[in-house]
Amino acid sequence: MNASMPPPQAFLAAAGLGTRVVVRYRIEGGMTDALGELVGRTDTDCTIRTRRSDVVVPLAVVLAAKPVPPPPARRRPGPSAALP
Repeated sequence: MNASMPPPQAFLAAAGLGTRVVVRYRIEGGMTDALGELVGRTDTDCTIRTRRSDVVVPLAVVLAAKPVPPPPARRRPGPSAALP
């Protein structure tokens, strides 16, 4: 672990609600990530609002966590490819 980074649980405890984060955590059979807005936190878990749903992650299974920048702006559809 990088000496300048706090443990992931400490980062999540200190991060402000509304911070965009990525959290890697253990699941049965491996690991997975939750990417989204930190919307809730207790002494035992944190809630990440992803694009699909709210994900409640027990802090005991968190392996890594860090802030991430805002998502890129959605691209607007380009002009029609039809020629006049």
